[in-house]
Parts: sequence; structure tokens; C-alpha cells
Amino acid sequence: MSRKFEQLKEILGEVSDLGTAASLLGWDQNVSMPPAGGEARGQQLATLGKIAQEKFISDEVGMLLEDLKNEFDPSSDEADMLRVAARNYAKAKRVPSEFIAEQAIVTTKAFDAWVEAKGKSDFSIFQPYLEKVVELVQRYVSFFPPADHPYDTLLDDYEPGMKTSEVHEIFNALRPKQVNLIKQISSAKQVKDNFLHKKYNEKKVWDFSETIITRFGYDWNRGRQDKAPHPFETAFSVNDVRITNRFEKDNPLATLFSAMHESGHAMYEQGINPAFDRTPLSGGTSLAVHESQSRMWENLVGRSLPFWEHFFPQIKKLFPSQLDGVSVKSFYKAINKVEPSLIRVNADEATYNLHIMLRLELEIGMVDGSMKVKDLPEIWNTKMREYLGITPPNDAQGVLQDVHWSGGSIGYFSTYALGNLVSAQLWEKINKDIKNLDDQIRAGKFDELLHWLHEKIHIYGHKYDPQVLVQKVTGSKIDPAAYVRYLTKKYSEIYGL
Repeated sequence: MSRKFEQLKEILGEVSDLGTAASLLGWDQNVSMPPAGGEARGQQLATLGKIAQEKFISDEVGMLLEDLKNEFDPSSDEADMLRVAARNYAKAKRVPSEFIAEQAIVTTKAFDAWVEAKGKSDFSIFQPYLEKVVELVQRYVSFFPPADHPYDTLLDDYEPGMKTSEVHEIFNALRPKQVNLIKQISSAKQVKDNFLHKKYNEKKVWDFSETIITRFGYDWNRGRQDKAPHPFETAFSVNDVRITNRFEKDNPLATLFSAMHESGHAMYEQGINPAFDRTPLSGGTSLAVHESQSRMWENLVGRSLPFWEHFFPQIKKLFPSQLDGVSVKSFYKAINKVEPSLIRVNADEATYNLHIMLRLELEIGMVDGSMKVKDLPEIWNTKMREYLGITPPNDAQGVLQDVHWSGGSIGYFSTYALGNLVSAQLWEKINKDIKNLDDQIRAGKFDELLHWLHEKIHIYGHKYDPQVLVQKVTGSKIDPAAYVRYLTKKYSEIYGL
């Protein structure tokens, strides 16, 4: 291997290390930093971000990328690393390092303001910080050539190659089918789920969540679970992939599904080729593919009847009074109850994507200037009535429920719904390849499933772009058809449609 390639890898590794150090500070900010530490943390993140940006966009990196662009076989890992690095370099070169530092300071303050605002259910506390975040996002877009839509520039950061028009096309095909299914369900006899909202011991629920994800294959030698205001997964290397979770007194078993969800993200990161660490090929290929993994483990596995045919006796033993007289089928139906709800992360599968479509509308409105930040609570509530027929009673259960905007992650939300679609496409292929998958899940065995995901998805990291990877594995680009089939079959059986 050439000296120039090794030289480039060394620089890219150092840039990766700086990013990882910033991620660690971000994890600490969510998990254990004292409340007064926010201002200093913002400055620390700004310094790391600025140094990483300047190191990455140096003329030296540019010359090395140019000199090496034709050196390797186009199908090789080295060629893919250079391709991804060159794309990232071309984008990063447009963004001043001073902007990166300013954004780090602003978003750190915005996160602290969001935590306070959500705790007090008062959007006005967060409003001026979000206005500054949106201003920075608009400035970021201005650094790039005009796209078909300004939102394209942001979406590309999370879903390389995807256009806003493509997302609209997919959602427009999906929305009427989901709305029709919800209407059918609303006219059917509703399932009972009161036993899910009784008082459950927090430690027992937390420990049981760890029992489940251990069985899935989450490697605790390379991971841990901590508490945070909003569940998330973060990876510092293939050997240090952490998740966070929370406990909600009024929805105690949500902790189980959050753990399944975040462990799905984490097992993806733990399964990436270790040789890709500290290179542009580390990490998942896109947020939609990443979300396909988390939603698969949370929903297609964790909310399935075979899964609870194995685990229900265990949870009933832990909570005999809460689940007294409850059968496994009643429990299965309850955890899959379809009912318009306020909180996205707790939404059922039939209504979840409508939460995402709402947020996409708001993000596009903020980016193109057609919506003002000060009007978001009112717009949010109006859209909730329009999409789901319910109105949030307060800001905490409405416009303040998600952490993403405080961190400047605008352009992100559509990937959640796209991930649902990919999960169903993969699931159909998995069931063709693993003929007795339901029986394995019913027996509490997940090793063959995880191995399949490792071999087909995880190992490649960022080697393939998302649409290329999805087509390589399933034979089709991202398509809503498999997800519609999955939802229709599942809920027709639950509700007798």
C-alpha cells in the first residue's frame, strides 16, 4: 500500500479521533454532566470541532485525495474509503471552521434550554435558542450550490443521495394507505391495555430490558446502558458502543422497547468491519438504514407474538399482580394497540409515520422560511389535529418532545419513516433466507438473525450508499410496499379486519 494512502489514513484517523472525543463529551452532557457545565462544554466542543474541521479540509488532504483517486480497484475497500472521504471533503471544504465552532456553542446552549423548557413545558424558554439554531442551519445551506430544494442539502448529510422530492413521493404513496388502515382499525373493537399503565418497579423493568438485549446479542464488553432525557445510541469505536434509556412512570414498559430500539442501532455499530475504525467507512451508511435496524429489533422482533410467547412467562413472573389474568395474546395485542398518541417514540406502528410526516413539514417550513419558530407550538398542535385527531395539552407533550432540533439535527426526521420501510423490505428477505425464523424467535434464539444482519448489512459500514445497499440485499430501492403488507397483515389479525 502506498505511502500517500497511509499518510491520508493517518490524518483521517486523527480527524475521526477528534470527532469521537466530541461525541464522548456529548454523551457525558446527556448522561452525567452537572447542569452548570453547559457553557464550558459548548466551548470545549467548539474547540474540538474547529480543530477537526481545519485538519480535514487542509490542502494536504485535498492533494492526497486527488493523487490517490485512481490508485485502487473501484470495488475495493480502499477505493470506497477514498470515494466517501472525497465526498465528505468536498462538502466540508464549503463550511468555515469558525461556523463549526459557533454551531457547537449555540447547540450546546440550545440543548440546555430545551431540557429546561421541556421540564417546565414552556416553549418560550427554548424559542430564542431554536431561532439561532435555524439561522445557523439556513447559513449552512447557503454554503452550498442551490439545490432543487434547500432541504436537499440537509437531507444529504443524513441520507446520502436522497432528494426531498423522493421523500415526498414515497410519503405520498404511503400516507393514504396508512390513513385507510387506521380508519379501518378505528371502526373495530379496541383492545384493552390498562394493565400496561399500572405501577411497575423501575429497577425490575430496567433489568429486564437488559436481559432482553443481552439475548439479542448486544455485547456488554463493548457497551453499556445509562439514563438520559432522551434515549439514544452513540459509538466511539466498534469496541465502545453505548446506549441510553429512560423510565416513564405513566408508560413504564416503554423502557423495554427503547432498549430494543437503541440496541438495534448499537448492534449495527458493533458489527461493522473493525478495519473501518477511524476511517470514513466507519458508522452506518445512513440514518434510514440505521433506523431499519432499530425498528426491526423493536417492532418486527420485539412486538411480535413469537417473541412474547418466549418472554411473557418471564415478565409475568416479575410482575404477577400487574399481569394477573392477562394472557400472552392479550399482552401482544395491548403492546400493539393502535391509538393516536402524543409522543412519537411511544407511537404504535400504524400511526408512527404520521408523526414523522408532521415533523418533515415543519422542518421544511423552518428551512425555507415559510414558518416562524415562534409559531411552531400553534402549527404543531394544528398539524397534530389534522394528522392524528388529537391536540397536545402542553408544549412538553407537543413541540418540545424531541431533542433533535436543539442539536441542529434538521434534515433528520424523514429517515425514521424511511427506516420503517427498509426494515420491512429486509424482513421479507430474511424470512426467505431463514425459513424457521418465527420458531427461533419463539425459542428465544436470535443468533442466526443477528448473523444474517451482520453479513448482509453491518459488516459493510459506509462502504455502500444506502440505496445501493438496500437494492443489493433486497433487489429493490427503498419502497413502501413491503411495509404496507406487513402492517396490513399484522393489524388485520389483531383487529379482525
